[in-house]
Amino acid sequence: MQSSLFPKTKREVSKLGFGAFGLKGVFGSFDESEAIGTMQYCWDQGVNFLDTARHYGESETIVGKALKSWSGDTPFIATKAECIGPIKQWGIPQDVEACFPKGHITREAEISLRELGIECIDLFQMHLYWPNWGVEGHWLDELNALQEQGKVGAIGVSMPDQRHDAALPLVMSGRIQSVQAVFNIFDPTPLDCLIPICAENEVAVLARCVLDEGGLTGFLSKDTQFAADDFRADYFDQGPRSLYLKKVEALRKFLPEHAGSLAALALKFVTKHPGVTTALSSMNIREHAEMNVAAMKEESLSSEAFAEIRYYHRWIHNFYSSKSL
Repeated sequence: MQSSLFPKTKREVSKLGFGAFGLKGVFGSFDESEAIGTMQYCWDQGVNFLDTARHYGESETIVGKALKSWSGDTPFIATKAECIGPIKQWGIPQDVEACFPKGHITREAEISLRELGIECIDLFQMHLYWPNWGVEGHWLDELNALQEQGKVGAIGVSMPDQRHDAALPLVMSGRIQSVQAVFNIFDPTPLDCLIPICAENEVAVLARCVLDEGGLTGFLSKDTQFAADDFRADYFDQGPRSLYLKKVEALRKFLPEHAGSLAALALKFVTKHPGVTTALSSMNIREHAEMNVAAMKEESLSSEAFAEIRYYHRWIHNFYSSKSL
């Protein structure tokens, strides 16, 4: 498994990360024991980075069960403090006191430690950050205090939808160690500013939505239907879907010369730049995990293909806007 050094630590982490969003059931129902088995399969394959969150339902509890029955090398565990307040906080900047009032981050960390069954969280992130919060305040003091107490290793932020550049002042302040942001073939804009500036400041970049909720794997068709409780029930129809399918179809020109599958192409694209620490993908389904692990064993994407995809296949859209308000 390809790996990278998590900045300002001595930990080597896998370039492919296990995203635990699916453990909330947002992509449909799943069997908990099978999910735990798949998680441990990933760890056995060298996928040692796992990202979860307090917001992901019972995810931390399930991860905790997997850790308890795991006898291999300890994986790198990242989780996030859940923000509170009105749902519009995901789409419109709010005051930090409304989302992370004093003491909230500390309480969230204590809950995460208990649910995960560990003594130290390798990376503790705020599940939201807006630039009007500045680069100092009680929220950052609490994160630093958790580090000093040995309850948290690195600290970082997860950015709402595609507004990743809003994290740049915080990155350049030197106060955090990671930024999580949307980054995929359709939205390569983190390559323009966020990724190089994070690299200059030794800040980890966690790429999420790297398969665009599965759309970049090519599974979607005009007849695909989703269960009502599936997060993607209307996600692909805002484009409209016919346009989405056209954009995905255009990527098939790179197969099989540059990648064995569309999923492999998407993963190879987001992991090409050395400034990307890990690429997160929901992998609680064994088939999806095997597909992603296989993709990471392929040769690196050529510089020529990478450049062509970056400049000519970008399709900047924000399908998350309707989920935020």
